Amino acid sequence: CNSTKPRSSANNLINVDLSDQIKAATKENHFRAENTQLMLSYQKGQITLQQYKVLLFSLYEIYKALEEELDRNSSHPAVAPIYFPQELARLESLESDLEYFFGQDWEKRVIVPAATQRYKQRLRKIGQENPELLVAHAYTRYLGDLSGGQVLGKITQKSLGLSSKEGLSFFSFPGVSSPNRFKQLYRSRMNSVELTEEEKAAVLEEAVEAFELNIQVFDDLQKMLSIATETHQSRSDVGAARFTASPVLQFAVGLCVALATVGAAMYGM
Repeated sequence: CNSTKPRSSANNLINVDLSDQIKAATKENHFRAENTQLMLSYQKGQITLQQYKVLLFSLYEIYKALEEELDRNSSHPAVAPIYFPQELARLESLESDLEYFFGQDWEKRVIVPAATQRYKQRLRKIGQENPELLVAHAYTRYLGDLSGGQVLGKITQKSLGLSSKEGLSFFSFPGVSSPNRFKQLYRSRMNSVELTEEEKAAVLEEAVEAFELNIQVFDDLQKMLSIATETHQSRSDVGAARFTASPVLQFAVGLCVALATVGAAMYGM
């Protein structure tokens, strides 16, 4: 009797769905991501326009890399089952939001911290070398967006005092009539992906890495904003009469200083 127990336990482990394994493996990381300062501001309904704008820039860079790699690997056996560009793609929505806030030349104003660059580089690397790992990033990003999109969209609209939903396209999924049903379909498709045990273990590790990269982006953005605000206040105190540039330009100068400071700190670690 005793000899059958390990076999039963092993079989149970093998039969656990990939989506459930990812959820279990990333539980702690998920909690930490939700409790970063930037996300707590969201939950309290205290997101500022400056926070939202720099977040949009980082989301644009991340989704540009993710969706271009998914497109390029759309016929890969691990990617094809979870490839839903019509329903899930965020890039055009982000471009629309950025144009709303920054005008048609918004691409010239993109400023992102070092953590966003690392996230983007990671997506490019696995897209070229290990496309099956894109499953982990697509799952954590898209299902997270679908789960919280409507709520976060309403919080953002209220916090920023926006009278319409212009500038909030990122949170809208017009191609998905029922987020809950679509998430069930997505999980089912992902669970059908055929992976070796080694590949499955790598996907689980990558899902953890995806959350860590997100946490680093949130933390870097908050540092960047804090330094930019301090720089702006310092300049105002020291020479308000001499420095009469617009608030937007002053904030941009602060962001540049912040990026340099955060980048130097990261490389110094």
